[in-house]
Amino acid sequence: MSKEEFEQRWARRSLRGTLSAVEELVRKLEGSMEDIKKDKVNELFNSHRDKLLERNNALEAMMMALKEETMATTRALSTRIEELEGELALYRAAAGKGVSSVALSNEDVPKPK
Repeated sequence: MSKEEFEQRWARRSLRGTLSAVEELVRKLEGSMEDIKKDKVNELFNSHRDKLLERNNALEAMMMALKEETMATTRALSTRIEELEGELALYRAAAGKGVSSVALSNEDVPKPK
């Protein structure tokens, strides 16, 4: 074997070794990138979940406030309706007594022209 053949074989072996080392590093790098992608996706998911939970809590608080306000308004309206029904009953009673004591006569009815 000549010196040139020896050097070529040695260079090939060296290149093969380097190529193998590079391929191994690429595999490790790809694995690390996958882990980083998963971590970033999980981080993004958690961030969105937290924001949605905050919004949900705010909406629930608003709904409870609206419910309480609606209930207070309903109670106030019910009280006012009861008052108005009482007044109406008094007016009906007064009108009934007034109508029974009034006698209609023909003079009260206008004649057509």
